[in-house]
Amino acid sequence: MHPETAPQLCVIEGDGIGHEVIPAAITVLQRVAPDVTLHHRQAGWEHFQTHGTSLPTETVQMAQQCGAVLFGAASSPAYPVEGYFSPIVRLRRTLQAYANLRPATHLPVPTSREGVDMLVVRENTEDLYIGHEHTEDEGQVGIAEKVITRTATERVTRLTYELAVRSNRKKVTIVHKANVLPQSDGLFRRVALEVAGYYPEITTDELYVDTAAYWMVKEPTRFDIILTPNLYGDILSDMAAAWGGGLGLAPSLSLGDNIAIAEPVHGSAPDIAGQGIANPTAAIMSTAMLLEHYWQRPEAAQRITNAVRKTLAEGDHTVDIYTQGAISTAKFTARVCDNLH
Repeated sequence: MHPETAPQLCVIEGDGIGHEVIPAAITVLQRVAPDVTLHHRQAGWEHFQTHGTSLPTETVQMAQQCGAVLFGAASSPAYPVEGYFSPIVRLRRTLQAYANLRPATHLPVPTSREGVDMLVVRENTEDLYIGHEHTEDEGQVGIAEKVITRTATERVTRLTYELAVRSNRKKVTIVHKANVLPQSDGLFRRVALEVAGYYPEITTDELYVDTAAYWMVKEPTRFDIILTPNLYGDILSDMAAAWGGGLGLAPSLSLGDNIAIAEPVHGSAPDIAGQGIANPTAAIMSTAMLLEHYWQRPEAAQRITNAVRKTLAEGDHTVDIYTQGAISTAKFTARVCDNLH
């Protein structure tokens, strides 16, 4: 989506294992794209604790300047903290990275499922994630607003179908809960189907989100591309990641108009942070998505994908895959780099 000129990358390690998997991903990226200029910036819970903000203005400015971002992981407390907000959610909305692409593809590990090759496209800027929450009745009632707009739905749907055409995918499944939420999910459904009508070469079907969850568990190979609002996409893509081998292998890319944020799906994993055992595969594969969809370097992206597959096929793996024979983050990264050739 971005012309191949002077690639710039804003690198945000974030929290926890972000400090380990992002340097690993950068090591691999620089092997296939040595001309990418790196700009390191800060964001996350750790930065909030020391500086009072989870997303500094200078980080947002650098992300806008670069156009491309590699984000590690952010810790978030499960209780309200005055002044704190999720930096990645805020960054996506600020940059209008409105389409979150989360592929789940079979990889040569025991936890993956043969035949799975799906892409979850999640609207990324609205729904319940807008953060409009408040309490009433002296804290006894919590209320959250769900917002769906025609504009956001149209743009994410058009991107989804254009992506389907470019990648030679055959079917898009629109997932919603319009039977219960006719004014919000109903709008998403209507607009998505309107846009789908311009792409008769792509088969379109639809499922309620609970039915989609059932099929995700029972027969995930029925899915090609799933298009869905923000909350459902967050949940379904994590379910799909199980069939791709687990969250440690699940990449993602958030796309907007001349903006891209690559990030592993997994969290900051504070229980293993600093031990050198985190799986860098998701972060590495996220850079491959950045190369393919933003910098338009599909050959470089394929080199990374092939190297990761070869490394896993040879039995090299981190402890999250299985404990026997597990190697460190650094050793796994080195094996991937060796297999780039």
